[in-house]
Amino acid sequence: MIQFDAIMQEKNAETRLQMLADMKAAGTFDACEKTEKVNNHIHTIYSFSPYSPTVALAKAYEAGLCTAGIMDHDSISGAHEFLAAGEILNMKTTIGAECRASMEGTAIEDKRINNPDQKGVIYMALHGIPHTQIDKVTEFFKPYTEARNARNRKMVENINNLFQAYGVVLSFDDDVLPISMYHMGGSVTERHVLFALSLKIISVFGKGAGCISFLKNTLSIPISEKIESYLLDENNPHYAYDLLGVLKSDLISKIYIDATDECPKIQDVIAFSKEIGAISAYAYLGDVGQSVTGDKKAQKFEDDYIELLFKTISELGFDAVTYMPSRNTPEQLTKVMAFCDQYNLFQISGEDINSPRQSFICEKLDDPSFAHLIDATWALIGHETMATEALSKGMFSQETKSMYPDIKERIKVYKEYGLR
Repeated sequence: MIQFDAIMQEKNAETRLQMLADMKAAGTFDACEKTEKVNNHIHTIYSFSPYSPTVALAKAYEAGLCTAGIMDHDSISGAHEFLAAGEILNMKTTIGAECRASMEGTAIEDKRINNPDQKGVIYMALHGIPHTQIDKVTEFFKPYTEARNARNRKMVENINNLFQAYGVVLSFDDDVLPISMYHMGGSVTERHVLFALSLKIISVFGKGAGCISFLKNTLSIPISEKIESYLLDENNPHYAYDLLGVLKSDLISKIYIDATDECPKIQDVIAFSKEIGAISAYAYLGDVGQSVTGDKKAQKFEDDYIELLFKTISELGFDAVTYMPSRNTPEQLTKVMAFCDQYNLFQISGEDINSPRQSFICEKLDDPSFAHLIDATWALIGHETMATEALSKGMFSQETKSMYPDIKERIKVYKEYGLR
């Protein structure tokens, strides 16, 4: 395994890129074997992740991915570094941003959709953002980032109301903001708030038995045997992330405040996506049984009304659906793929990477039934390349859709662009 410790500690993007270039020139990556696997949904420090854009791309390369995509919450600020890292490693990349949107005024506005914490609000992605549009995306998210921080401050107050009796007190300015990239255009998420709380709990109760006793006996939080073994290990390098998973699964409902002003209307996001030539993608979650990442409770989402969901997103003008094969059952995935075909929707695969325990590789992509997701990724690369040349050349421009109305035919054309 390649050691990225030095780059992980480096705060300056240009220095990180130079360090990566030096490693490449020294032959550090020569032994990395390439696969046909892809991942279009990698978070970085510009939303929440242990990885800078440089390290995220380097780890994707080391893992054997043939292409990778950046996908930060409410931020595109890591894109230039990610693209530059791709040039250094001669690795194809895509850039995008994930956001939440209000479904008010739609047929599913009163339902729990794909957001575990709130009804009527969805997670969605803007994929394949043309490089000429990065500044526009930055400006689009600015007011929503500020509104989100106002809510973040209120959630910190909720945490303090619950925890100050135990000697645990958080400051948004002193504890939360410093672990984010807000000062460089990054977003601050619930994970930042809970990660800051994790660090504070560790500082007060220590690691191991003290931390576990506080969680189980004082807070009455159930912990699985697997996670408890992680938290008993005081030398666990991922300790704070494992503790974050426990808090996100069981504490978030006690401190969460509904997002309102920070969520643009879905119609506005779709219109903006079309304006900048991006690909708007609904992020299918599906009913959760056993959480793959350990930070989601068993919970029902879209499956009970999936026909209405697809009808709604199609009418709204979504271009695509993105999903994670490792997180759903074969039955769920078969149904989703069939609805995508029925509504002529582009299918994008991306494994949500934001924790050090997660693998960049989705082994399910070896299944021949998902071969189309690899083709789709190359089409996504082709789209981003062509739309950067001119928005009218994008995969979902009116001109292109008129020439190739069937999405499968369009994918074949844009896959060739991507491979070239």
